[in-house]
Amino acid sequence: MRSPARKARLVTDQIRGRSVPEARTILAFSQRAIAREIEKVLNSAVANVVSRPELSDLKPDEMIVAAAYADEGPTMKRWRARARGRVARIRKRTCHITVRLQEVPAPPAPPPPAPKEEAKAAAPKRKPAAATKKTTTTRKKVEAKA
Repeated sequence: MRSPARKARLVTDQIRGRSVPEARTILAFSQRAIAREIEKVLNSAVANVVSRPELSDLKPDEMIVAAAYADEGPTMKRWRARARGRVARIRKRTCHITVRLQEVPAPPAPPPPAPKEEAKAAAPKRKPAAATKKTTTTRKKVEAKA
């Protein structure tokens, strides 16, 4: 992409770990120009998953963005004329954007509730709390005889 990786990371950090529809919404309403390019990469990743025969039963709504990152790409070096015949280097940075999708993990089934009778029998019986006297110790002031 024709944008520095530093700017692309700001957007990829926002969509990492989100569901695909939520990530698309974030990218659609982002003010950054690189968000349009990242949205194209996300749509391409979804199309790749849907087009594979062994994964064709997955729906885009059932996927999350497992990883999204931007790495440095090649830097184009250009020159700009400056005063007194000198030149200044202009670095046009690029980046590689990677988006990995994953199926939403199914929530684990809660364990079946224990029968109430067994739960009561297993719990130890407590003695009623007895009224205990609070003991406080006070120090007597010892006066030194002068």
